[in-house]
Amino acid sequence: MEYIYAALLLHRAGQQITEENVKKVLSAAGVNPDEARIKALVAALSEINIDEVLKSATAMPLAPVAAAPAAPSEEKKPEAKEEKKEEEKKSEEEALAGLSALFG
Repeated sequence: MEYIYAALLLHRAGQQITEENVKKVLSAAGVNPDEARIKALVAALSEINIDEVLKSATAMPLAPVAAAPAAPSEEKKPEAKEEKKEEEKKSEEEALAGLSALFG
């Protein structure tokens, strides 16, 4: 990510995105630059119009926070446990039925 941030910083500053400039930005940020990653980044960005990409990028919409579920009353707790046990039992039976189909 820091490589892309460096390229965006250079773009924002109006500087050319070159291997040397990216290396300088990364070094200034305290990152040990990787030559191969820098070359790949510069090559990939040479074919992209960054302004157009930034204009077309949309912010990710935030999902509305779901309301906390109501606390179950004391009466419902035993039923929930029984339902879970029944579901587990059914899933075990289905798994066993699937295994028996394998062995005929």
